[in-house]
Amino acid sequence: MTETPKTLEELCAERGMRMTEQRKIIARILQESEDHPDVEELYHRSSAVDSKISISTVYRTVKLFEDAGIIARHDFRDGRSRYETVPEEHHDHLIDLKHGVVIEFRSPEIEALQEKIAREHGFTLVDHRLELYGVPLKKGEE
Repeated sequence: MTETPKTLEELCAERGMRMTEQRKIIARILQESEDHPDVEELYHRSSAVDSKISISTVYRTVKLFEDAGIIARHDFRDGRSRYETVPEEHHDHLIDLKHGVVIEFRSPEIEALQEKIAREHGFTLVDHRLELYGVPLKKGEE
């Protein structure tokens, strides 16, 4: 029987964090995000739920979650840190530089090649992050 993934709130509780209502809101918004929001976007979404949430609360909460290892920070060359929950399953990112869209993907071939390269250089791969940057092909260039 497969175990359902834990929510950010549950992960915070496991780590002994005090969960205020504002932190719960920020955690839920991060958990439900399909994109990779930055702090400004998290603030916008959070303050729409609770107008008393300040941007400094969002910054502090994001830092707390990141330090606890329950969210990951990405810098996709757009000058802002963007966040996602730490995934259950590893994935990589393809960043559309024209539109700012981040596409998550998995590739067994890329994973195998990375392992092979590490072995060839005398290493055991323990972690990696792959970010591909591109622009959409023009019609007819596919």
